[in-house]
Amino acid sequence: MNIQTLPSSNRLVSLDAYRGITMFLLIAEAALVYEYLLKVFPENTWAYSLVVQFTHHPWNGLRFWDLIQPFFMFIVGVAMPFSLNKRMAMAEEKAKVTRHILKRCLLLFLFGTGLHCVYKQELVFELWNVLTQLSFTIFLTYLLIQQPFKLQLTVSIGLLVLTEILYRMYNPASPFVMGENFGSYTDMILMGKINSGGWVAINCIPTAAHTLWGAMCGNLLLSVKTHKAKIKAFVIAGIVGLLIGYGLDFIGITPIIKRISTSAFVFASGGWALLALAFFYWLVDVRKVQSWAFAFIIVGMNPIFIYLFAEVLGHNWLFGFLKIFSFGFLKPIGIPESILLLFNALLTLGAMWSFCFFLYRKKIFFKI
Repeated sequence: MNIQTLPSSNRLVSLDAYRGITMFLLIAEAALVYEYLLKVFPENTWAYSLVVQFTHHPWNGLRFWDLIQPFFMFIVGVAMPFSLNKRMAMAEEKAKVTRHILKRCLLLFLFGTGLHCVYKQELVFELWNVLTQLSFTIFLTYLLIQQPFKLQLTVSIGLLVLTEILYRMYNPASPFVMGENFGSYTDMILMGKINSGGWVAINCIPTAAHTLWGAMCGNLLLSVKTHKAKIKAFVIAGIVGLLIGYGLDFIGITPIIKRISTSAFVFASGGWALLALAFFYWLVDVRKVQSWAFAFIIVGMNPIFIYLFAEVLGHNWLFGFLKIFSFGFLKPIGIPESILLLFNALLTLGAMWSFCFFLYRKKIFFKI
């Protein structure tokens, strides 16, 4: 597929590539690629240590996989000024745009809570899914998207300060203990249960900063500033975020914990999100190195749909369906089961990518 199949020049191709890679990594997890890679490589090897980066850190620390959700929420924010400007250019009334945002947030909330019902195979009310939290962060960002930069930045920092205060007031001596923190306390109020992995629903408050920072970057990308000025701003902001996040953790003020989205985690992951945006923007839109991006862009053209498809069918029905044939043909010839499982996971990933390609070729794009 040549360069002409990429999105037209009036699109920010770097954002499409950034979103596409993020979604590709997400569906690879749903296809169980990382799970079975860990079973192929022996522990205490460099390969095993590398694959471990595609799993969440158990608590205090930061692995690569902990950045995927922040990237996703940040990318949504970057795209918002572009989509809203497009709607306003079509002479849509502000009230109509607001109704669209409210509808979108409601659907995301329902999709997120519905996924937990699928996971448990019964009706449950759980608020830990990224889509549920995204419904809050998108609405808050929409309310602030046309406000001055200083106000947006102040609110984003205020969300993190609020998070610090809530956790420290609840348990001043040990505010960030798994299952015994303010987030778990609110989960008992909201849902009557605590997540066994330490995840909390009020992550939507601090991680709203990711979506808001993304929108601020989107506004900057739409400005008349030069490419160099935009990239410089992203890099400086990204480095500042890393210094604050890792600094808070290093000197022992606030640990980096993804599962409760501490302020240190939000700063550190936000810093990486900004640097990733700077890199993709420089490579894809400034240097015009774009031909490699097509394979990922098509995955990101239907982000919510392919995420739902992967979570509902990817590691359940599709993996099992393909296993019938992969194991049926290959197991009799003596291939080890660990290799067969990894091969089947890669087949599952390939099948989901092919579905994305089919939708792209047919120009089928699911919008909410």
